[in-house]
Amino acid sequence: MTGAVSNAAQAGIGLGSAIAVAISWSLHKSILWAAIQGFFGWFYVIYYAFTRPGGLAG
Repeated sequence: MTGAVSNAAQAGIGLGSAIAVAISWSLHKSILWAAIQGFFGWFYVIYYAFTRPGGLAG
């Protein structure tokens, strides 16, 4: 069971990084910023969601 949890956690981290890179690229068009924000993953995604004019609602 521990292996399944570990795999799920790794998949979630990977998804967060992929979303962060996509958001960063759409905003900045910079590989450097995409790499930095991809490193922070879900932290950047949550930051982005809260700092948008519509907030989490869009």
